[in-house]
Amino acid sequence: MERKGILAAGNWIVDQVKIIDAYPQQDTLANILAVSISNGGSPYNVLKDLALLGAKFPLEGAGLLGDDGFGKYILDECKQLGISTSQLNTRKGEVTSLTDVMTVAETGRRTFFHARGANGVFSESDLDLSESSAKIFHLGYLLLLTKLDELNAVRKTGASRMLEQAISKGFKTSVDVVSESSERFPAIVKPSLPFIDYLFVNEFEASRITGINIIEDGIVNIAKAKQASRILLDEGVREWVLLHFPQGALASHQNGTIVFQPSLSIPADKILGAAGAGDAFASGVIFGLHDNQDILKCLKLGVCAAGASLFHPSCSDGLMNSAKVLDLEKQFGFQSFL
Repeated sequence: MERKGILAAGNWIVDQVKIIDAYPQQDTLANILAVSISNGGSPYNVLKDLALLGAKFPLEGAGLLGDDGFGKYILDECKQLGISTSQLNTRKGEVTSLTDVMTVAETGRRTFFHARGANGVFSESDLDLSESSAKIFHLGYLLLLTKLDELNAVRKTGASRMLEQAISKGFKTSVDVVSESSERFPAIVKPSLPFIDYLFVNEFEASRITGINIIEDGIVNIAKAKQASRILLDEGVREWVLLHFPQGALASHQNGTIVFQPSLSIPADKILGAAGAGDAFASGVIFGLHDNQDILKCLKLGVCAAGASLFHPSCSDGLMNSAKVLDLEKQFGFQSFL
């Protein structure tokens, strides 16, 4: 059987994006300048991005929603986008996960206030991998899926077991991690590494997992980024570590191949929000990997998709078809970083 398409599981979230004039100190006030409701969470963002990029392969969602208006909102949008929801189930007694995304108007920097809701009870029993013939199984976010993050007596997580099963059934596996402020990264992420073909991490997450501080004076140190990527490969990642950061993306393969792609050089006054940029990058790369494109082409589509996402405060509404996204290079060019 030829596998085709993307099955994405994990956090399904409704984002309430609030543009604020400044991030306040505790007990002080900030002004909300605008409010919008949109998609959030790894599978929701990636699948919507892929649909907007014009993916011709099947898109399937898996996870849990609450029996409420936000759950209906997600199901309705998936239907409009052509995303299969046969394994995106409603759990009575739970609320659909939501996040208040506070985005500072001047900088685009964002802070998240999150309610896990139904995502907190999503477990291995809620997904039947045998029902899908997708080529890539994408799971995210580790550290934000309560049941799948639980460690058993032999230090394996529900996520690691789910990914191991996916590998055994012939999927390529793709994983993303949340930028949680904690010390849990090694314990939760490392058990899954031997069952991940494509690991997406940003500079903060890579530093927390490996213990290598790759950020110096606010800029990524490429030598240390390569060192952290090699550690992740040595810990088990099967093919690519895809480390993304504001200045670009570094792809490191198990065979020693290393490729760097700078980000688009977008003026600060055109950036309306950075929420979803990491997932947009992942969607662009996954789009290319699914179609067996050269890794540099995958990275270029990834950074261009991430750049497009910056033009809107929501996670995905800045995306457009892949040809238009790639045309952003002509308009803005790439940063001079190395």
